[in-house]
Amino acid sequence: MVAGAVRGAYRRDRRRLVELLRAGGIEDLAVLHAFDAVPRHLFVPEAVTHRAYEDVALPIGRDQTISRPAVHALHLSLAGLRGGENVLEVGTGSGYQTALLATLGARVFSIERIEALSALARARLTALGLGEVRLRVGDGSAGWPEEAPFDVILVGAAAPAVPEALREQMAPGGRMVVPVHTPSGQRLVLVRHVEEGWSQEIVDEARFVPLIGEGRP
Repeated sequence: MVAGAVRGAYRRDRRRLVELLRAGGIEDLAVLHAFDAVPRHLFVPEAVTHRAYEDVALPIGRDQTISRPAVHALHLSLAGLRGGENVLEVGTGSGYQTALLATLGARVFSIERIEALSALARARLTALGLGEVRLRVGDGSAGWPEEAPFDVILVGAAAPAVPEALREQMAPGGRMVVPVHTPSGQRLVLVRHVEEGWSQEIVDEARFVPLIGEGRP
């Protein structure tokens, strides 16, 4: 009952957001459905709830933000989820992207270094009936070796280079989306585990907080 009630609120706002994402070039129908299904207003502080369905980043406390919906949509489109994939999320944050991933049918393993944010995310996910998502507080740059390999890895912070520890935890055919610092600024990089090793492709500009942890390169 609780999950149904909270999903029903702000329905028109979610539909407008979906149309905005569609107009911005997001064509994956499963991704668009996930944005229609997950109530973003539950994942932001009450003071900014009125802006939850705008395409803007919003503060979530502890000097952290929830990314723009268009950024999440791009990451999820690049992930190419079809359901049943093992997904590692580095940076749980508010738990919004975690909820989107679970709605897309992924088996989600999410790591957050700030314990208070992880606890809030867990409560929100449980309220939505998504309590089976695996959450951990710790160093996301080191990954989650005991649950590897992962079909998809989504990194929510910018690294100096593609983290070797995460790359080694990719399954054959796997994909990783990671912001990386370059001399000309942050760039969003799509890494693929191909037969010959790994391929890298710069997808877009990026703007994320730094990746903090011992597992960085």
